[in-house]
Amino acid sequence: MSHATYELKAETRERVGKGSSRELRRNGLIPAVIYGDKQAPLSIALSTKEVTMKIHAGGFMTTVAVIDVNGEKIRVLPKDYQLDPVRDFTMHVDFLRVSKDSQVTVEVPVHFENEEKSPGLKAGGVLNIVRHEVELNVSANDIPEFLSVDLSGLKVGDAVHISNIKLPKGATPVITDRDFTIATIVAPAGGVKEEAEGEAEA
Repeated sequence: MSHATYELKAETRERVGKGSSRELRRNGLIPAVIYGDKQAPLSIALSTKEVTMKIHAGGFMTTVAVIDVNGEKIRVLPKDYQLDPVRDFTMHVDFLRVSKDSQVTVEVPVHFENEEKSPGLKAGGVLNIVRHEVELNVSANDIPEFLSVDLSGLKVGDAVHISNIKLPKGATPVITDRDFTIATIVAPAGGVKEEAEGEAEA
C-alpha cells in the first residue's frame, strides 16, 4: 500500500543564513533541516534536481525517505517544502526524523473509484469533492499512498463520509469529533435529465 522508501545524499551545512543559502542554490543544492525525535535540528544541503524530481513524481509528503548525511542514514518524512513561485524549483525542505514506531500526521490524497457504477453520476449528477485529501495520524511505516472511495450504487443526494472509507490498520483521522464528509453527489445545475442518457447512447 505505501510507497517504497528512497534515499537522498546530503551534506551538513556549517554556515546557515541568507548568503550561504544563495551560494548553495548557485551550486545546485538546497538548504534543508531535519528535526524531531528529541534531537537537535540538523542543517543539511540536498541536490535541488533530485528533490524537485521527487516532488513532481507525487507522493512526496507521504513517502518516508532515507537521507544519507556523511554516511549516517536518517529516516525522515518531508513535512513542508517551499517552491520558488517564479521558477518552480525547490527552495527549502523541512524533514521530520521518524523511527519504526513514530506516529506522524500526513495529508493523504483521496481517489474516487467506480464512477461508472454510480446511478447518481450516470443520471447526470455531479461528484462534489469536499476533501481532496484527509489528514491522518498513522505509523510512519504504514503511510497509505491514497485512500479509495468506492462510488458504486451512490445516487444523487448521497454523501461519502470518513466512516465509509476503509482506513489502513492503525490510521485514524485527525478530526475525531464528527463523521466528516469526503464527497457528495449533487444534482446538476439544470436538474437531472432523464433523456440525457438516450442522447449519449445515440
